[in-house]
Amino acid sequence: MELAVKTILVVDDEPRTRQGIKQALEASGSGNYWVETAENGVEALDKLQQQSFHLLITDVRLPEISGLDLIRSMEGYARRPVIVVISGYAEFDYVQQALRLGAVNYLLKPIDKQELLKAVSEALRLEEERQLHEKLEKFVDPALLKVDSRQAALSQPVKEALDYLNKHMHEPVTMADMAGRLHLNASYFSVLFKEQTGMAFSEYICRLRIQRAKELLLQTRLSVAEIADRVGYRTDKYFIKVFKDLEAVSPSRYRQQMADSLEEIQ
Repeated sequence: MELAVKTILVVDDEPRTRQGIKQALEASGSGNYWVETAENGVEALDKLQQQSFHLLITDVRLPEISGLDLIRSMEGYARRPVIVVISGYAEFDYVQQALRLGAVNYLLKPIDKQELLKAVSEALRLEEERQLHEKLEKFVDPALLKVDSRQAALSQPVKEALDYLNKHMHEPVTMADMAGRLHLNASYFSVLFKEQTGMAFSEYICRLRIQRAKELLLQTRLSVAEIADRVGYRTDKYFIKVFKDLEAVSPSRYRQQMADSLEEIQ
């Protein structure tokens, strides 16, 4: 697969450094790096507001707007580039501040070409991982994550119920069935389950099945009908209805959207 082009902004008030980094990256990137430059913080900020960059390489000391202030200005950005800073030996306190602000690496002047290429490669790898993490966060049902985070505080009957549902979600399981399996009164178990998970039993198993369906949609080539059967729905028609109620799209559309979204991260 051909690599996606990575956009890089290089900011330095020294023309030789600025152009040297640009030329080194373009020569080594085999066409996969699109490099733009800025000679000061004001010009860099304007470029960052106009377009998205995967990577920002900036000197920590710049005229008008410092490199540190440039980094601070991006805190509210929906898609913030990964950051590598440049500094002289006498400016390491600035580097430490930049690292605290989220920079992932630094380069000392005069810049060694091999160190530059290594730092850029590592920074872009981190940027890809960050994008992937953000995409996958949208993939997991937040209500289920909340229950998972409460595991330590759950009572033993509720823990046993969750464990059983994880292993048997493909089977028809009602709240009364689960209560009987745990030797509890159905009404008591219903209240206990909702109190500790924040969801009614029926809502929990519905979300669990749809979460598993999402995993199968992304990780397998199974048809929608096959996935419906595997997660406990007798008909694919009803499965599609429940899926759309929770995800606002059909299973087939969800599969395509997620595939397209993950394909962007290259």
